[in-house]
Amino acid sequence: MKGFLGSEIMLEAAVSAAKGYAGFVTDHDPSDGDHVVPGELRRFLARLRLLHGVPFSYLVPDATLLPVGSIRFFYIDRAWTDALVQGALSVGTISSADRVQLESVYPKIRSEVDETERTIRETDDKALLQGPGGTITGFLIRSRLVSGWPNLHVRGYLRDLLPDGELTSIAESSQYRLKVLRMERLAPAVLLVLFDGVPAVVHIEEPRQGIQFGVRLEENAPATARSAKVKVRDSENGNPVPPETTFTTTNSVDVPFRKSAPGVINVTELRKRLAAKAPNSGGTLEPNEYALQMLRFPFRQVFGDPDEVAGTRYFELDKFKVSISMEKWQARVASSLNKVKP
Repeated sequence: MKGFLGSEIMLEAAVSAAKGYAGFVTDHDPSDGDHVVPGELRRFLARLRLLHGVPFSYLVPDATLLPVGSIRFFYIDRAWTDALVQGALSVGTISSADRVQLESVYPKIRSEVDETERTIRETDDKALLQGPGGTITGFLIRSRLVSGWPNLHVRGYLRDLLPDGELTSIAESSQYRLKVLRMERLAPAVLLVLFDGVPAVVHIEEPRQGIQFGVRLEENAPATARSAKVKVRDSENGNPVPPETTFTTTNSVDVPFRKSAPGVINVTELRKRLAAKAPNSGGTLEPNEYALQMLRFPFRQVFGDPDEVAGTRYFELDKFKVSISMEKWQARVASSLNKVKP
């Protein structure tokens, strides 16, 4: 992100952030104490650090950098966000004496804003982190997933804790879970997430509210030729027929679709197929047994999964390490601009 925001647009970003900040000023500062910067101003500057109010075109200057159906992981350059804060503070400096005074107290201001940025997004289940700010990483995702499931669950971990399909709440309160500093939909299909630290593994999961039913569609299948499968479960205990990680002719059935309505499931025929294969079904399925067969747990997408690399431990993974230097990126951008010049 470094280099996308020049000094000439600092004032514009600060004004934009101030307009968006008006509705967030509150009277409940966790602990004002003795500070150089008043609480409201600290929170405003901390929100700037977390890119609140910064126009999206400064974060992603070209739409081709974030195509539809993509996710982009990144680091935030603190020199970049410090320059943004300094630009906002410079608005109040009129004389040379003002600038000298600002320079003398800026180290203290920076330290206080470091601590405040970790308190902007308060959660009920996790204590606020204290101390100076560290490395901030995050990702931008542009997908129909964001608009279809506005309450997505996003978690980052310093190490992989559980198998991908494990259903447990152990990871919720793990010491390896990173605090989410910001999670916000910037557009109906664009989600921005910032982590306090560098994750080894990131989970993006469907919301867990309510009961879900579903089938597994074949990837890249056209709408006129939909193909899908459903895993078969034991009618007595709901356990899936092994093997659990793959679809076979014994543990799954093909989903029938209506001939006159592509994409619409023939639920009557599907019930017959499931009853014929489900253990302890007795050759038929009652409504509650049918619902059990169709029950699907929230889908979880894992990034940085150690299991993807045989024999590799979590601390040896480089999924979230910088893969291109700023110098190479600037050269690539300059080359692209030269090609489109008239």
